[in-house]
Amino acid sequence: MSGKGDRERIYTNRELSWLQFNERVLEESEDRRVPLFERLRFISIFQSNLDEFFMVRVGSLYDQTLLKEKVLDSKTQMTAPEQLQYIYQNVRKLLPRKAKSYESLMAKLNDQGLEQVPLNSLSAQDFEFLKLYFEKEIAPLTSPQIIDKRQPFPFLKNKEIYVGVRIASKSGAVRLGIISASGHFGRIIYLPSQNGKVRFVLAEDLICLFVEKIFNRHEVLEKVLFRITRNADIDVEDEMVDVDFDYRDAMEELLKKRRKLTPVRLELSDEVSHELTEYLCDHFTLSREQVFVDTCPLDLSFVFALEGKLKGKAELFFSPVAPQIAACIDEKRSMIAQIVEKDILFHYPYHSIKPFISLLNEAANDPEVVSVKITLYRVAKDSKVINALINAAENGKEVSVVVELRARFDEENNIDWSKRLEEAGCHVLYGLPGYKVHSKLLLITRKLGNKIQYITQIGTGNYNEKTAQLYTDLSLMTTNPAIGTDASVVFNSLFMGSVVESSTHLLVAPLCFKPRIIGLIDKEIAFAQQGEPAQILLKMNSLTDKVLIDKLIEASRAGVHIKMLVRGICCLKPGVPSFTENIEISSIVGRFLEHSRIFVFGLGERQKIYISSADFMTRNTERRVEVATPIYDPAIQKEILHLLGIMMKDNVKARVQDMYGIYTYRKNEEEPVNAQEMLYREAYAAAEQKKNMPQPPKALIQEKRNPHGFWKRVMRFFHR
Repeated sequence: MSGKGDRERIYTNRELSWLQFNERVLEESEDRRVPLFERLRFISIFQSNLDEFFMVRVGSLYDQTLLKEKVLDSKTQMTAPEQLQYIYQNVRKLLPRKAKSYESLMAKLNDQGLEQVPLNSLSAQDFEFLKLYFEKEIAPLTSPQIIDKRQPFPFLKNKEIYVGVRIASKSGAVRLGIISASGHFGRIIYLPSQNGKVRFVLAEDLICLFVEKIFNRHEVLEKVLFRITRNADIDVEDEMVDVDFDYRDAMEELLKKRRKLTPVRLELSDEVSHELTEYLCDHFTLSREQVFVDTCPLDLSFVFALEGKLKGKAELFFSPVAPQIAACIDEKRSMIAQIVEKDILFHYPYHSIKPFISLLNEAANDPEVVSVKITLYRVAKDSKVINALINAAENGKEVSVVVELRARFDEENNIDWSKRLEEAGCHVLYGLPGYKVHSKLLLITRKLGNKIQYITQIGTGNYNEKTAQLYTDLSLMTTNPAIGTDASVVFNSLFMGSVVESSTHLLVAPLCFKPRIIGLIDKEIAFAQQGEPAQILLKMNSLTDKVLIDKLIEASRAGVHIKMLVRGICCLKPGVPSFTENIEISSIVGRFLEHSRIFVFGLGERQKIYISSADFMTRNTERRVEVATPIYDPAIQKEILHLLGIMMKDNVKARVQDMYGIYTYRKNEEEPVNAQEMLYREAYAAAEQKKNMPQPPKALIQEKRNPHGFWKRVMRFFHR
């Protein structure tokens, strides 16, 4: 596999694979089975994804081009410049497709009562309305600048839209005027309704339309909307080398620095003259390859604000669904008591996160709870999880919280929450040097007389009430003492500033995850080599770790049957003769973001099932603290295999990757299976069945809620 030909046949470049994933997101905007407004949302998500891709991945590759030594992609051996060249070429192909989809959707939405009014064909009445609006509501709040020898080029904010005008000059050189298109005015400007239709224009387009009124003493030769994307890839560890003050304060300073990093992309709303393009490129130190013309609005985040204007148009949206209380949960009983009785699994967004919040609130008030320990990576803006932790601390519990301040683009939110937690008396740790803490781990410790009881929760997703309604994730709650002991070791290591060196049940990155996964794959290889059936089922977000990829290739060559659901980046090509012919790979992109990680090794009695916070990415396996937990409860094992089976049968939203790395929809030869819809239907059916079940007598419920009182009555009976 060392030859260039083999590498091209077997591996896919990471950046290429990510662009393929985002193309699948764009496909959702083109899918006629998706409601119109939801298709518009997918275009917005596509653009938001692309923004972050340029800020992080392109930014990182740009930094690599500045190094003296060449940095090669470990799979394809491509250099950073080669990867950037490929990215620019492919993005340039995707943008016209995005624009076509946007134009088509807006035309269809126009028929449904939502119109983005074209400014090049305004009626006289609309023109006068907008002219007056501009003069009274926008022009007084703008701060135009002309760039010349006396006025240097202003600092332009990352991803903010500006109106640029080229002004005539005596020398013939480019003279530029700039106006920020955002400020103390709304971005969406609604025009008077006509026949009940919601009609709007965007502020940046309106400023561009009347920009001559602002630069009325000058001859405007050309005008364009533009925005820049800045590199956001700061190496926190490198930046912290000389820091001798508070880590949180240092992170706040780094966030300020990020806002001023080097531009990596320039977007224009239209083609402009060669002279103006060169002028902007020279100023931002960009090549022509880094300039992209996008005829869509340069920022599509406004789309979400339009939803409220379309009430009564249910056909434009996905059918409303609500997370259901898991059928195994009795809302009238203590969550702790129910977890003591048996392990519990939640599957978001099909199950509600409310019982988990109830568990935290119950722990905050339970006199037998002595401590609560948790790792936080991304939390909601108005976090009930944080509020429960603060309540626990104020009630005298020992609350220890690992807050990862380096959770990219959530740093400010996490900094704010960390301050509140500290003020409430929580013990807060800000990750580990060199490692991000990405695990989703909660440990509640109770003291029952002379005994210690652990309640452990291990999940695949963040403690975030908002994403629990949008992402598919799994959450296990157990009182298994062995798992609790391992979880205690994880927290003790974190608060001692070290990583876990050994664990018995949990797989804990960076030291006790990859070797254990390799060992599990090796066992399947051994069974296959002995002629016995061998199987591996994997579900994850991304697959980039070359060591694990090569081990999967080895397993395939040994005859192990491998099925994988990889939502996003996948650097392995399946079905390649003599290498990956026993590997099948598919990707589901649909209404909800597939985020759960499930690993299944073996068949029958020797089958082992894990859920995990980690993907098979080098950053997860080597540079993060991650936790995977085994599933020991037979009923939960069966449940996970059931939902995994449904997802692997999806023939509506699943795309299958072929041996050339191309994704196509799975052939729909049987009855359509949309896994996400089916799992929601099952959740509703289970909730309905529970509602219709005969209820136990009230006295019995009370006895279960108060077991001490129940046993007192039993003892009185025997002493009669």
